[in-house]
Amino acid sequence: MLPLIAAIAAQALTCTPIAVDGDTLRCGRERIRLLAIDAPEMPGHCRPGRRCVRGDPVASKASLASALQPPFRIVRVGLDRYGRTLATVAGRRGDLSCWQLRAGQARYRADWDNRRLVGKRCR
Repeated sequence: MLPLIAAIAAQALTCTPIAVDGDTLRCGRERIRLLAIDAPEMPGHCRPGRRCVRGDPVASKASLASALQPPFRIVRVGLDRYGRTLATVAGRRGDLSCWQLRAGQARYRADWDNRRLVGKRCR
């Protein structure tokens, strides 16, 4: 199983990612959740009882979309409970999680930061 995970993690993006919201990309059929950040939910996506990040979800999505400039590098670190790939993704403008944090369009979540990859990179 470990060699399979390493092979999946090492794959490059072979499509142009599209911003779904401020912290999620779609790359073909793969949904990629940016590691260690939480962005405002699109209208209707914050379920009752859930504490969602405040802010403008449309502006957050637009910010992420503006950073989507190739070439892209992806480091897959696992899957979340919804089956989305958890990953760091970088393009010409740098790490996309860092981009969203610097732009004030997402909140850092240390408890979602596998191996502190984003915390170390975004200082």
